[in-house]
Amino acid sequence: MIDLHERWVPTQAEFDAFAEVSGDDNAIHVDPNFCATTAFGRTVSHGMLIYSKLWGVLKRYDPKIAQVSQSMMFPNPAFAGEALNLRIVEERAGYLQMRVTREADGAACLIGEAEIAC
Repeated sequence: MIDLHERWVPTQAEFDAFAEVSGDDNAIHVDPNFCATTAFGRTVSHGMLIYSKLWGVLKRYDPKIAQVSQSMMFPNPAFAGEALNLRIVEERAGYLQMRVTREADGAACLIGEAEIAC
């Protein structure tokens, strides 16, 4: 059974690189001056960057794992410079629960599940 934990502190450079690769250059992710005028007050991670980090943790654990399907939601923002706790747990064979929380306050930034094949 899979039970993986990792800590990650996202950076603005990672947000910028993900925007470049994905084409999602929304100001909320890449423009600190704009974000200073928003309710968040600072840039917010792309949700799929967070999911990609989770997938990287999983692939380091077992490079043969393949994703069959996934579902996820992003109830709270993740910010550059603020530590996140990444967790992947296999609740039953072939089905993973994924959760990313902010270390500072425990708020969930990603809640999801994935079906995998090995």
